[in-house]
Amino acid sequence: MILETATVVAVEAQAVWVEAVQKSACERCVAQKGCGTRVLSKLTGKTNRIRVLASTGHVQKLCPGQDVTIAIPEDVVVTASLLAYLVPLIASLMGLWLMGLISPGSDVASIAGAVIGLVIGSSLVSLYSGKIRNNPRYNPVLYEHTANPQIVGLL
Repeated sequence: MILETATVVAVEAQAVWVEAVQKSACERCVAQKGCGTRVLSKLTGKTNRIRVLASTGHVQKLCPGQDVTIAIPEDVVVTASLLAYLVPLIASLMGLWLMGLISPGSDVASIAGAVIGLVIGSSLVSLYSGKIRNNPRYNPVLYEHTANPQIVGLL
């Protein structure tokens, strides 16, 4: 399991939205000036919000600003990465190949086939993502949470 500390920013009926706490790994990384992620995060100043599934009892106990630990299995990260990158790529190559067979020697037809394949592959990934949106097996889940900060402050 990959564990990450995050801060709750919004609470829904079945899930919470969290922002991951920025780790100091960027400061220690050797690719400091060549890292696109570091440059973009400094320019935009935005953090990614992640939807985390939680049981109903846990969601009602959470409030914005509270620290939680989220978890996701490593195999899900690898599978999702392969799905997100390879399906559109393979569909694009198949479209390129098919249009090359239909009209050989036409670069415009081949490019159109590649673009059509890319759109179809991306749509398939999007449909599959929508299908598994609420499946705890494929989503980050609430691993543990600290006490409510408002309650702790009152004690």
